[in-house]
Amino acid sequence: MKFLKQHLYIIAGLLLITACKPEIKTPKPTHGSVDFSRYISIGNSLTAGYSNGGLYLQGQQNSYPSIIAQQMQSVGGGVFNQPLFSSAQANGSGYVQITGFNADGTPIITPVTTNLAVRGQYTVPGFGNVILYTKFSGDIENYGVPGLKLEQITYAPLGNLNGFYERLLPNDAPTNNTPYLAFVTAKPFTFFSNWLGNNDALLYAVSGGAGDVLTDETLFAQLDNYLISTLTAKNANGVSPKGVVATVPDVTSIPYFNTVTVGAIVAGVQKQAPSVKGIYINALVSGTTYAPRLATASDLIVLTFPTSMVGKPVNTPYGPLPYGLTPVTPIDNQYVLDVNEVALVREHVLSYNSTIKSVAAANGLAVFDAYTFLNNVQKYGLMEDGIGFNSAFVTGGIFSLDGVHLTPRGYAIVANEFIKAINAKYGSNIPLANIAGYTGLLFP
Repeated sequence: MKFLKQHLYIIAGLLLITACKPEIKTPKPTHGSVDFSRYISIGNSLTAGYSNGGLYLQGQQNSYPSIIAQQMQSVGGGVFNQPLFSSAQANGSGYVQITGFNADGTPIITPVTTNLAVRGQYTVPGFGNVILYTKFSGDIENYGVPGLKLEQITYAPLGNLNGFYERLLPNDAPTNNTPYLAFVTAKPFTFFSNWLGNNDALLYAVSGGAGDVLTDETLFAQLDNYLISTLTAKNANGVSPKGVVATVPDVTSIPYFNTVTVGAIVAGVQKQAPSVKGIYINALVSGTTYAPRLATASDLIVLTFPTSMVGKPVNTPYGPLPYGLTPVTPIDNQYVLDVNEVALVREHVLSYNSTIKSVAAANGLAVFDAYTFLNNVQKYGLMEDGIGFNSAFVTGGIFSLDGVHLTPRGYAIVANEFIKAINAKYGSNIPLANIAGYTGLLFP
């Protein structure tokens, strides 16, 4: 009898615990105050799904706008068409992949050169060669164009100078005359995402300050105001589209500038020549004046710098001298973003972001602060769906092999940050993407 009572007490206790267990309710997906029936995305290579140094089918299929659009399906989102490369030309512009590892553990990175979508080349006098890609003629909702600057959205000849944009237009270069902004707004839409502005700083930075210029801050503000006023203008149905915008990341914090370091180069040289104290760079002094000096840890070496060049003889008026090891043979500007150039880039990015935020606030738009988010990832790392991420090259999980663009998982993380901003602003409940469902870098 005592044994039976004990069991009755246990059963009663279990029933009491079960009865007191809180009910967890998952909010139902809802569109809130937004119509997602035609969502379009505006931006550059990040928007297009560029990855591993190129635009190709797998990258396009994992673009952050396509991930957002998939998640929008449960809250009234419509069809989201992308200008995809065909399966026969799936490698698009070409890209790079890891094909093995060196004895020291560094990856062997090899270009993919088959099944490309390159149809030819067009030479523009005074500009250079433009690679032309197989034309796309279907409907488009993802208007991401690699290389696009905010500065260029009203520039009519752009379709003759940018092969990625040229492939979206009906005419062949050099007969295109459709400004980008006119192209993306030709058909009505109900919601948009905009992530333009990165290239207005990035292209100057990745050229080491030698191959491009930073977009003037006043011009940037004028064009951002014009862009957003155009995107939010009432459509034929008398409705003003809503949207989400993103700030410009601190481009100097990406792996492209933080993988090959001055310290590592000097240490490598000192193994063969212990007397070497440092490497010389041609650094910005002020304005357009440059002068050679010893590099410091604050000078950023680009990921693509061929370190094997350091120490090799260079012909000079003083006879052959080792490259990078004397003031007469400094490392070329294109390989270094020196500390003064870094300051210029950061100053412009902060100005751009101030504009982006103020224009968004004035128009009641959601904002994904990519600058703060990615800086925090670099400083503290990130944990998503039980997976740890950071900004390290190859091993970090977010950045692809070009050190600038993202992996599919990186794009999924960004997509979720956009979604969080949309939900917070408009009272919607778009479900977040499952980060673990997307791949990082592929290893042999």
